Amino acid sequence: MRRLTLMIAAVLSVAAPATAQERRVAVTFDDLPFQATEADQLCDPAKAMAFTRAFLDMLKPLVSHATGFVNEGQVCEETRQTLLPDILDAWLDAGIGLGNHTFSHLDINTVTAETWLDNVDQGAIYTRQALERQGGDLVWFRHPYLHAGDTAEKKAAAEAGLAHRGYVIAPVTLDNSDWMFAGVYRKAEAAGDTERMRRIGEAYLVYMSQTLDFWEPYSAEVAGGAEPAQILLLHAHSLNRDFYPQIHALFLQRGYRFVTLEEAMADPLYRRPDPYVGPNGMSWLHRWRRAEAPADARWEPEPPEWISKDTAAP
Repeated sequence: MRRLTLMIAAVLSVAAPATAQERRVAVTFDDLPFQATEADQLCDPAKAMAFTRAFLDMLKPLVSHATGFVNEGQVCEETRQTLLPDILDAWLDAGIGLGNHTFSHLDINTVTAETWLDNVDQGAIYTRQALERQGGDLVWFRHPYLHAGDTAEKKAAAEAGLAHRGYVIAPVTLDNSDWMFAGVYRKAEAAGDTERMRRIGEAYLVYMSQTLDFWEPYSAEVAGGAEPAQILLLHAHSLNRDFYPQIHALFLQRGYRFVTLEEAMADPLYRRPDPYVGPNGMSWLHRWRRAEAPADARWEPEPPEWISKDTAAP
């Protein structure tokens, strides 16, 4: 534990100092209820609620104003009707907003727009009911894999379908590979290898600092001046259950104020349409930069090779 504390202090000490401008970030967690290696974790009410409570207990003192995006199909059909409302109510009771992430994390690039929109509709049932129980509406939508359509026709049909349903697309500026670290982390967790878990968590914190070193000046270039209000993509998994507090501290050290997704989206940058059509999922900063100044496009750092190799291993 002492080693982890010293490592975190080192990361924070080299973080870029806060600028005169106030930095803002909206935190989003995809793949609710949570990413799991074993399907029974999302089908067993006791296991699913235990993870949910642990994650929310971790978030409670941090005042992150986060939004979670739900894949309702992650919960087994036989327990979905009773378990999923309890999980979603717990997130809302904790002050976390909810959005639709499709029913089964369906990749729009692999199906027709019509099939994909059906999956969007199927993924809204319990989330909409949970929001309505608390006087809210289901507004936010996040594309799985950040894939918005591999052809112009499909993208236009999907965007029109989402708009017709009253959704607002939640873009991403601060993209990262936390899901890669998380997959490796779950393997170590399943093996009871706490030393490897610690090493993965430390590497995750260092990588997040490195990506911010890239995204902050890059976002200012794309925005044409000051850094915009950022939207951070993370996922609900055991790595963030254990290490998100240190990620949160890193953002505070760099001068960020945590805001709601709605507040971040009020930034003028988000009035720009998404111009990208193609097979890739990427930050909206890349989408705008590739369209406006393709010669100036560049990419964020890659995760460490040992993380990438372990993620790719069967």
